Amino acid sequence: MRNLAMSIAKGIAIILMVAGHAEAPELITNFIYTFHMPLFFIAAGYFFSRKNVDNPWDFCARRFRGLYLPMVKWSVVFLLLHNLWHHFGILNETYGNWTGGVTHPYTWHVAADRLVRIFTSMSGYDDFMAGAFWFFRGLLVASILFLVFYKLLDRSGRLSHTAIAAIICLGALAFTAFRIVNGLKITTLPAGGMREVWGLFFFGIGVLFRRYEEQMPRHWSFCLVAFLLLCGAAWMHLSGMNNTGRLRDLWSLPLTGSLGFLMVYGVSKIIAQLDNAFSRLLVFIGDNTLYIFIFHIISFKVVSLLKIWYYDLEFGQIGCHMVIHYNHTDFFWVLYTIAGTALPLLVLQLVRRRAISAVPANG
Repeated sequence: MRNLAMSIAKGIAIILMVAGHAEAPELITNFIYTFHMPLFFIAAGYFFSRKNVDNPWDFCARRFRGLYLPMVKWSVVFLLLHNLWHHFGILNETYGNWTGGVTHPYTWHVAADRLVRIFTSMSGYDDFMAGAFWFFRGLLVASILFLVFYKLLDRSGRLSHTAIAAIICLGALAFTAFRIVNGLKITTLPAGGMREVWGLFFFGIGVLFRRYEEQMPRHWSFCLVAFLLLCGAAWMHLSGMNNTGRLRDLWSLPLTGSLGFLMVYGVSKIIAQLDNAFSRLLVFIGDNTLYIFIFHIISFKVVSLLKIWYYDLEFGQIGCHMVIHYNHTDFFWVLYTIAGTALPLLVLQLVRRRAISAVPANG
């Protein structure tokens, strides 16, 4: 039976991700980042079953089709478009991210280097147009690692499904602690593999949640308590999966990531029972998060044009990453969030309808 609540939870999470990238007010952004990416890894782990261990190649093939191929395909497309975007000013060397970094046109050598890294390490993608693509690599690595460790631990035949998942989670935490204390990085993974190891942990949490779902609190009051605790975490500036690696993260991130998932999933269960246009919209969004991951940043440019017109700004500010940084006190982040979520799905629907209309009728 299909789990509509999980689709709704992913829909809420992707909207929150877009809002975070839209540079919402600091407290809101801090709140979002404490749990929104762990939620996706927990959701992926929720659907991991014992049969994947018996058919590992089928599982790996599905992971590569769903994560590696789309990432490579659209990374190459954005790579080919990079200098064209510079030519039209959509990207420029004057305006960049909030830390002052800018992007430059690619030389043949730089483009070739990025192309190789896209295929070999799932990195090298366009920093300003594909900044969220790390998730595809993170989930691919985390899910394959979980499968490998599961098979190794399962060989004895003495451990239960739950015990194996728990051991993998504890192992990921222990390894993260070892890395933080010793300042180590996994040199074969971009950014030292910090996100991938956390992804492995939360993937395992998803497996455990599936096992104990019926014992989890489901009353709306728990969602309210979790919300208040996460507000406190936001006020304390607790780290999300983009953390730099501190000992505090060993307790704070598992806590906020798990609480955030339980909160969103609890709310999603309530929404799923409504069975109305709103719940169906969130299901649709949750079922098509891939396209929002890929296209929300380029969709922001539409709102950037509006902001340039509204404030009479220089056109070059359209090159700001991810959004125009001028005047953080306005509510343009709401428009960015709507556009970043809606435009990719509107284009998707148009493409699908055109594809259907192009199919000749039988007879």
